[in-house]
Amino acid sequence: MSVTEYRQASAFGKRREPHTVIIARGDDIRHFTIRPWLAAFVGSVLAAMAIGYLLATSYLVLRDDLLGATAARQARMQQAYEDRISMLRAQVDRITSRQILDQQLVESKVSELLARQSQLTQRHGRIGPILDRVKGEAGGLPESAPLPASKPELRAANQPVIYADSSAASFWSKRPAPSGPETAADRADRLFVAINQSLRAIESEQMDGIGTLTENAFKTADEIASALEAAGLPVDIDTDDEAVGGPLLPIDAGMIFEARVRELDEALEKLETLKAIAKEMPIHNPAPGKPVTSSFGVRRDPIIKRPAMHAGIDFRAPTGTEIKSAGAGKVIKAGWNGGYGRMVEIDHGNGLTTRYAHMSRIRVSQGDTVDTGDVVGEAGSTGRSTGPHLHYEVRRNGTAIDPLRFLKAGKAIGKLL
Repeated sequence: MSVTEYRQASAFGKRREPHTVIIARGDDIRHFTIRPWLAAFVGSVLAAMAIGYLLATSYLVLRDDLLGATAARQARMQQAYEDRISMLRAQVDRITSRQILDQQLVESKVSELLARQSQLTQRHGRIGPILDRVKGEAGGLPESAPLPASKPELRAANQPVIYADSSAASFWSKRPAPSGPETAADRADRLFVAINQSLRAIESEQMDGIGTLTENAFKTADEIASALEAAGLPVDIDTDDEAVGGPLLPIDAGMIFEARVRELDEALEKLETLKAIAKEMPIHNPAPGKPVTSSFGVRRDPIIKRPAMHAGIDFRAPTGTEIKSAGAGKVIKAGWNGGYGRMVEIDHGNGLTTRYAHMSRIRVSQGDTVDTGDVVGEAGSTGRSTGPHLHYEVRRNGTAIDPLRFLKAGKAIGKLL
């Protein structure tokens, strides 16, 4: 050891001595001197070996746990992925099923709407000819009789819906609004409801229109029949409900419509028959617009100035005024007839005849068939007459009756014909 090293070691108060290892075996004694650096090196190696051994042991012990934890984590992740895939697949299945159901529902609703629209179109075709008849008879129906629409038309989706019944309107007014945004299915559903209600409104309008027309047709026919019967004219139309019957069977909407249409057809047929009868009967004015100067019955004779029977009524008419037939019939006399002068007599059937006398000119011949309003001659003053006029008579089975009754009936129903 050098002096400097000795001084440095003594500075710390003690002297470093090398380690000596003595090994004795019998008489053989050996000793080794271990330097400090060698001891430190050996200790370091041993410590490293111990740490390595501990680390290796820990790794071997924990490796299985780490591998198990990793495998479990991977298994959990795989299970989570599989669950997520299953959930998405189920959601896709639900959406697909809902779309299929919505499509089927839409198709069924469309089919139903098309069927109802087709039914309304068929009904329109069924009542079309009847409506043409009604329009032809519109002049004889009261103004309050509305005609149904010529063709059923659907309301647009953006137009307000007119509900056919209050229950449907109450249901949709109280229906809660959707919590989320309105979907295409909701809009389609509302559109279907609107179209359905529109079809119901059209159907209701058709039924109401048919009912109103039927009621007015029967009412008009009854008025014509009552006027004719009040005038003493025969009206032979069988409308009694006697001697009828049958089992009571339930009916559906289609049968109700057919029954209403059939009833309207019967009403129009009755009205047309009565109109045809009324137009042919001698109830029309033979000298329209001309005043009556002498009525039917006992009067002061204008020539002998004494009371005498007057078998008709006189119309003041200038010579040459056209005289028209009061009804349809056949001319049975046309020529000079004593005090009647130039006279035409027409047979209207059922024992009724009319006479047109004192004419200046006859414009028909015996055996001719005339219609109501046909000109039969011209007014004059032939025969037993004091001036130009028309002497008009109505006879039943040869007996003169008051023509004024017939003229009043014709005036009463004239606006209905």
